[in-house]
Amino acid sequence: MLYKFKSKATGDLIMLEPHGRMILQIIGKEPEPKGILKWGDMPTAMQALQQAIDDQESRAREQQVEGDEREISELVSLRQRALPFMEMLRRCLAQKCDLVWGV
Repeated sequence: MLYKFKSKATGDLIMLEPHGRMILQIIGKEPEPKGILKWGDMPTAMQALQQAIDDQESRAREQQVEGDEREISELVSLRQRALPFMEMLRRCLAQKCDLVWGV
């Protein structure tokens, strides 16, 4: 399954199911096949995403300090996955339009 996010302010954004589900869970939405994020809820969603990004980066730094030598450079970070979605939210917020998926 794919998540296809749409708004009047931007082009479509397509994410694979696990990544779209993760983003939706972070912003407090049920990862259902169809949904809507009202523009008034977008600042809270953006804060939640930024907090999750900060938390992940903090954990990654701690692992490096503790000597965990996993190849972090090979992993796709939450920041990289969330950046297009956050930009979509910024544009929707600026134009006061909602974001939908699965419709």
